[in-house]
Amino acid sequence: PLLMLGCCCRSLHLNEDNGRFALLALLIVLYLLCGAAVFSAIERPSELRAHGRWNGTLLNFSETFNISLRDLNSFLREYEAAIAAGIRADALRPRWDFTGAFYFVGTVVSTIGFGMTTPVTVSGKVFLIFYGLLGCAATILFFNLFLERIITLLAVVMKAVRERRIRNSGLLPPGIRHDFSAYSLPGWKPSVYHVMLILGLSAITISCCASAMYSPVEGWAYLDSLYFCFVTFSTIGFGDFVSSQSAVYEYQSLYRVANFLFMLMGVCCIYSLFNVISIVIKQVLNWMLEKMSCLFCQRCNKASALLGRRNAIRPGSKGRHGRFGPPPDSDGPCDSDNEGRRLSGEMISMKDLAASNKVSLAIMQKQLSESANGYPRTVCGSSRQNGFSGGVGALGIMNNRLAETSNSR
Repeated sequence: PLLMLGCCCRSLHLNEDNGRFALLALLIVLYLLCGAAVFSAIERPSELRAHGRWNGTLLNFSETFNISLRDLNSFLREYEAAIAAGIRADALRPRWDFTGAFYFVGTVVSTIGFGMTTPVTVSGKVFLIFYGLLGCAATILFFNLFLERIITLLAVVMKAVRERRIRNSGLLPPGIRHDFSAYSLPGWKPSVYHVMLILGLSAITISCCASAMYSPVEGWAYLDSLYFCFVTFSTIGFGDFVSSQSAVYEYQSLYRVANFLFMLMGVCCIYSLFNVISIVIKQVLNWMLEKMSCLFCQRCNKASALLGRRNAIRPGSKGRHGRFGPPPDSDGPCDSDNEGRRLSGEMISMKDLAASNKVSLAIMQKQLSESANGYPRTVCGSSRQNGFSGGVGALGIMNNRLAETSNSR
């Protein structure tokens, strides 16, 4: 049992990615349960009242015009089918002319999917499958490239502002004050919190400006317009509010261009903001894992100290290192048992000394080989210190571009 406790921290370090994934999955499940409870408490009473009003309306209509509820429900089902085909009681723009179809494919490739327009033919549904497969992949690539460029732009601007503040502070020596750009901040990276704040303010500004346009043109309340902007820019796309659907608008061409630009800027900005927020969430997960590991390691350290006292190698003691310590050729952590004993002044055998020198020589040869091949690897796992090494997609783009995801922090 003591040996198992002593290996707890090392096993937790090796399975850090899996632990982070499991913890995130658990938190998402809890988040969904809490969200379901809140929305059920808020929206369920309104739904029950709406059902009561609708049943009363149907009953009154059936009695007034002497129509059975069965025939009335059959008529309503036909009307629901007509709504799905794009037919409304009010005059709306054509759904499948060129401009309507362009609006539809824009909602497809951006993954918004309002649902107000859907293909009803078999050929249209089959074509949508292949069209959406390629279009969604290309759009996600576009969003990732936009994220890469917006972070690079923000880094350049924020670094220039920081350099200007340092230059104007009067703390620089006179000799390098004029050539400060050649010496300033070679490894500086912007903080994820500053980038998140800038992107958040940008998203709010775009949403407020777009809502100021949608409210008078579409006849929506300003809060409903803000709600539509978030649902659209985040690509949720419920479809309860959809812009540019009336048949005629004042300054129609200008409005449609402005609607397209607002949606493009909003989706790109919110996508970038979501990915930056995911870095903050990952930091929180790393902090929680660190606290959990410290909670377990309080017992592990006591067990390791007890093992160290019981299994310290002294002259004449053979084979104990092989029983309890790591094997001589293992690529373990930097603070090995032999190193700890050498620093504490304890004696080691010639066999252990030769094995230690052999391991050091092998590690040095491996480092030289990997450096020559262009992909050096740190032996002590420093690239995984902050939990942001590697990554694919947006996480791979933001890796080492922010201060919190840099290996050198």
